Amino acid sequence: MPRALRPAPAGTLAAPIIVAIGVVIGAIAFAVTTWLLDSADQSIELRLSRQEVELAALREELAAARTERLGLRADLAQLRDDLSLVANRAPVVPAVQPGPSVDPVPSDLGDENFEQPPTEALTEQMKLAKARFNKGITQPRNSTMLAILGQPRNSYGTSCQPVTNPRLKALLQTRQVGPITVTMLTPALDSLERVLARLKESDPDIHAKLGTAGALCARLIRGSNRSISNHSWGTAIDITLEGQLDPFADGGTQFGLLILAEYFNEEGWFWGAAYNSREDSMHFEVGEEMLRKWQAEGKL
Repeated sequence: MPRALRPAPAGTLAAPIIVAIGVVIGAIAFAVTTWLLDSADQSIELRLSRQEVELAALREELAAARTERLGLRADLAQLRDDLSLVANRAPVVPAVQPGPSVDPVPSDLGDENFEQPPTEALTEQMKLAKARFNKGITQPRNSTMLAILGQPRNSYGTSCQPVTNPRLKALLQTRQVGPITVTMLTPALDSLERVLARLKESDPDIHAKLGTAGALCARLIRGSNRSISNHSWGTAIDITLEGQLDPFADGGTQFGLLILAEYFNEEGWFWGAAYNSREDSMHFEVGEEMLRKWQAEGKL
């Protein structure tokens, strides 16, 4: 007969149990260690991600500060140029016409923007009353243009050069607007179309005789070796009437441009005739307020 089964001694069971417990503890320890390492990696990655975001923000702030510094330098250069132009500009001597004395201007002329009777000759020179124009419209200085649209190109001269800034180039468009064809910033063209549409409806004679001496032109301001012209961003245009340019910095302006300036001012454009140091009556440029509005609307 087979021998009766006898329980194994306690000593022989203890070793496997201890080994099994060790294996379980080891597995738990490995799992905990792995979880801790994964958590640590995730925490490090999160911290690194946050630091990268902070670094990107600091880089953007640095770039903005550099752009602002360039703009301030350009503004300072423009002020120096303006002072130089004032110092070197010959005084305008009003022409004295011989003959009988002229009767006083009738009081019923109201708010006319000239200091002599109206005329039908669009290119006749009138004495300009600067204070009546550009109310609530700010001339965009280089610092503003650089902050909103960036540098049109890396270097400038006194003659027109092409725009090389890819972002700005993408915003430019060539279009026929009324009787003229120009290349400008797309929202500026849209605005110019509204100006000329109202002009055609109210003053078709002026509309028909409009021309242009140019719009987009990446160059320095005339008479400057540092300040960038707003033509460089495609936000300015020079207007001619009957093919004639208004003389630069002579203190007067063509009669037709006085009328035209009202339409541009209503659309938020700044008229160059009211520059403090150098009258430039043929020049019209988008005002700072309009540029910031376009920026807020995502058009730039």
